[in-house]
Amino acid sequence: MTKPIRVWMAPPGPNPWKVVLVLEELQVPYEIVSFKFEEIKQKPFIDINPNGRVPRVPVHFQVSGQGPYFGQAGWFTVLHAEKLPSAIERYQNEVRRIHGVLEGWLQKREWLVGDRITYADLAFATWNDRSDAVLQCTPEDEFKGFPRVQAWHERMTSRPSWKKAMETRARLMDEQGLDWNGMPKGIKTMAEYEAKIRADREEAVAAPKE
Repeated sequence: MTKPIRVWMAPPGPNPWKVVLVLEELQVPYEIVSFKFEEIKQKPFIDINPNGRVPRVPVHFQVSGQGPYFGQAGWFTVLHAEKLPSAIERYQNEVRRIHGVLEGWLQKREWLVGDRITYADLAFATWNDRSDAVLQCTPEDEFKGFPRVQAWHERMTSRPSWKKAMETRARLMDEQGLDWNGMPKGIKTMAEYEAKIRADREEAVAAPKE
């Protein structure tokens, strides 16, 4: 028998019920662990979800916490055509908050889940490796104030699998003429990239057919 998914929630807000609705639509077995909103940042919930957000479904912090915030920070600091200081500050602060969550979680462990490296570590590390870019700081300062995060990240980037994957990534990016952020070399914003795509398409359409 399939073990039901456990959904931890504070019932007043709308976000937990998005998960419940999806589970109901898919007819996926689940069980609800309900608690008060003021208990979100307290034990025992903070022990199982150091991010202190609901709903909590094991284990999706990377895609619901880290990924979106790092992505938005990268967008507003690097790709957005207009510099919006308030947006940059907001998402850079979220990146630092995520680092703080990881710092607390790594107090009593070397890896994010269990006693060895897992997919959770691998999923976090690729975004984490761009912290210097989204925080607009030097690589030496990207984990300043978060020594456990820095030590964990160094363990990840020293692994042969990481080195091989990143070497392959760099080679493929170079073959396609791409910069570290995925943009063509010489292109600074997404607006410029979109304009280049349109120009390339128009050129292809106008080119005489052989």
